[in-house]
Amino acid sequence: NVVMLTSYHDDEHVFPAIRAGALSYVLKEIGPDELADAVRKAAAGEAVLHPRVAARVVRELHGARRTEPNVFHDLSDRELEVLKLIAEGLHNSEIAGRLYVSEKTVKSHVSNILSKLHLADRTQAAVYAWREGVVRRE
Repeated sequence: NVVMLTSYHDDEHVFPAIRAGALSYVLKEIGPDELADAVRKAAAGEAVLHPRVAARVVRELHGARRTEPNVFHDLSDRELEVLKLIAEGLHNSEIAGRLYVSEKTVKSHVSNILSKLHLADRTQAAVYAWREGVVRRE
């Protein structure tokens, strides 16, 4: 279980960290006892969110519930296909070969996916795809 300890509390940092698997998100301004408590709670599977972060998460969830019945609704069919292949561990050149497109086209799809899902890199995209059930173990 991951505890994110950071000084950033903006959407560009909070949501990618949580989507990538952080169970807790605490700011560096907390005291040592609070940090130790956050680590203990995370080890026990409990989430700990700084109040400023919790407010952002609640607002996002309320908005998501109203506007996003499907987490991936903004992705095109091709982008969803590329996301699945990223989650399976394929590199851009392998994806290009599998989909019969150029590597440049794949890079464009990857960039669009990251932007639409507010993720920082393809590793976060792969983790997110697995967690959201886009791909499943066989």
